[in-house]
Amino acid sequence: MYNINGTLTADQSALRLENRGLNYGDAVFETLRVQQGKILFWEDHYFRLMSAMRIMRMEIPMEFTPEQLSEQILALVTANELMAKTAVVKLLVYRKSGGLYGPQHLEVEYTMSLRAIESPFYTLNEAPYEVELYKDHYLSPSLLSTLKTNNKALQVLGSIYARENDYQNCLVVNTDKEIVEALNGNLFLVKGDRIKTPAIASGCLNGIMRKQILKLLLELPDYLIEEGSVSPFELQKADEMFLTNVVQGIQPVTKYRKKQYDNKVAKDLIGKLNARVRLS
Repeated sequence: MYNINGTLTADQSALRLENRGLNYGDAVFETLRVQQGKILFWEDHYFRLMSAMRIMRMEIPMEFTPEQLSEQILALVTANELMAKTAVVKLLVYRKSGGLYGPQHLEVEYTMSLRAIESPFYTLNEAPYEVELYKDHYLSPSLLSTLKTNNKALQVLGSIYARENDYQNCLVVNTDKEIVEALNGNLFLVKGDRIKTPAIASGCLNGIMRKQILKLLLELPDYLIEEGSVSPFELQKADEMFLTNVVQGIQPVTKYRKKQYDNKVAKDLIGKLNARVRLS
């Protein structure tokens, strides 16, 4: 079952070939984890979506309140009989059809789709996880690069490169030759008692899980937190490297070139993250 403009249906024929998200990338989206009928970090997702729509000059419908949108999301989860399980919901918002590069309308339409995932809580994947820099194309840091739009050509090509070269992921580099993020999540480096993540100004996604991890770290007096530019040289010097996103939670990196990494901090954080989710 899908939710297309507020209607639950198994029929996708309402999606038109003139869809501006399909033709021009004129769309923004949120990927949500719904755990036993609860949308995790919903307030943060909602305000990031509203911010992205404003930046993209989309007209926000009156019914796009946090209460009404969450009801639509949970109705979809219920219709797919996943309220007692864990699901990943994709909420895609796109401008109404019409026009070429210049849209005829500012009004939007939306779809919601979902898939089930096995784990009822965040788990730490300790299997080998090797990354490499993706340097065929560089990210140009700007306000647009921090949004979740469906303009993801760099991430698609980077994912193909990773698969062809037997890497589990790649790290994105910006035009200033700074490390920005992974293809599908934010980046954290641990060196002693210091934990560093690329600053939003570097062009990285303003990630929801990034925000949650920073909140957790601020409550832990044993660590010093830094948001700033990250050079490739720092990757080799780090004791630990991990990636974050809402679907997976925390993914430790085990290897970058000849460097092997520990996962002590990631293990500590995954437990605290699950505790926060249970109490929220």
